[in-house]
Amino acid sequence: MPEHARSACEPHREWIEAQVRLGRNATAIYQELVDQFGFTQRYNSVKRFCRGLRAREPEQFDRLEFLPGEEAQVDYGEGAPTLYPGSARHRKPRLFVMTLRYSRRSYRQVVWKSSSETWARLHEQAFRYFGGCPQYVVLDNLKEGVITPDIYEPQLNRLYSAVLAHYGVVADPARIRDPNRKGSVENAIQHTQATALKGKRFESIESQNAYLLHWEEKWAALRIHGRAKRQVEEMFQEERSQLKALPLEGFRYFKEGVRTVQDDTTVQVDSAWYAARPAPIGSEVLIRQYENELEIRNLQTLELIRRHSLATHKGEVKLPEAERVFNPSRQTLQILKRAEQIGVKTHELCRQLFDQRGREAQKSMWGIVGLYPRYPACILEQAATAGLARHVHSYKGLRTIADQLLAQALARLDAPQGELALAPGAQTLTQQHELIRAPAEYAEFFNRSIHNNQSLPPSTEGASEQ
Repeated sequence: MPEHARSACEPHREWIEAQVRLGRNATAIYQELVDQFGFTQRYNSVKRFCRGLRAREPEQFDRLEFLPGEEAQVDYGEGAPTLYPGSARHRKPRLFVMTLRYSRRSYRQVVWKSSSETWARLHEQAFRYFGGCPQYVVLDNLKEGVITPDIYEPQLNRLYSAVLAHYGVVADPARIRDPNRKGSVENAIQHTQATALKGKRFESIESQNAYLLHWEEKWAALRIHGRAKRQVEEMFQEERSQLKALPLEGFRYFKEGVRTVQDDTTVQVDSAWYAARPAPIGSEVLIRQYENELEIRNLQTLELIRRHSLATHKGEVKLPEAERVFNPSRQTLQILKRAEQIGVKTHELCRQLFDQRGREAQKSMWGIVGLYPRYPACILEQAATAGLARHVHSYKGLRTIADQLLAQALARLDAPQGELALAPGAQTLTQQHELIRAPAEYAEFFNRSIHNNQSLPPSTEGASEQ
């Protein structure tokens, strides 16, 4: 090196290098050079010298090679601004991209909202677009696919895992903060945003998806890949024959939930009840709801316990007669005690319900005792008497009778002395009976109900429509 080009810091190189390795900045090094070595040059000389010592070699990456049909990579990005349904504003939808690692052929679709089912359906549509499935798919650790990230045993979303199992594909979640593991799909997203969608706006999400499909087939698939120096479509035709064959039927999607087995050995799903034996009472089970079917599974092992067709109306109970439980539980005794407080006939009606249907009848029994104090006890007793006589053994039937009796009582309060005016052909109402109270008692009850709080609030346990 010529003498005029040598740095004034060169005589102190070893000491400065040691300070740089310690992580000290140029200012601190300059100050100590002045104090300890009598350095007479300016600070900029030290700064340039330290900058040269800190020069780094460019990062090196291992280039991974993959066989045709071996790997696909998936991720979300942002689509172009699109008119949001029901508004006058344009918003950016989510851009789903799956890229085959060997050929770099991609499937792109934009969606407004994502969920575990949406994420799984997008994979299924991509497999069908390519005409086959890769051996495994590399994904990010987003919640739609991975519940608990782990480098060794990640916990996948069960619906997503079931979809991949149906197509014979293995999930390979990338490590957290390691985007280079799925660099192909990252590049595909950036290429889509910078080339296909930059500066564009769409009036519907369908029009954006149609444009993306057109752009992929006319431009992206026909490009020459920079590193491979080959056309993407040409490599895809080689890869297509190596993809796994698609199953004959698509995946049956389901919704999952956790339910507790009730006192009558059933679980409640959407206002209907399904037998859950042999699952023990009080245990938690996993329910999978398909389009026309319901499965009850073990929560830990996912082993199938029961399978039912879905109920067709609210309040339906799918419980075989042989599985009904007729020994009274503490809940049964609690309901019967409340019924006895209302009256003898109400208690008798609830007892008959239990004798006929077992613990499953507790839902109707809760509804019956919950009618008090919305109706006076005397009205409920009359309704129970009529229900027993007419063989009406349901909560809704008893409530209908109670409504009729209450309407008659209110009309009697407002009517002049004598019989009420009846419609032509209607039967004469009974005015004197041992169960009919004096009008003054009904008036007192309604006045008290207006000004006082309810003394006995109805229970919400099991008081659902039956």
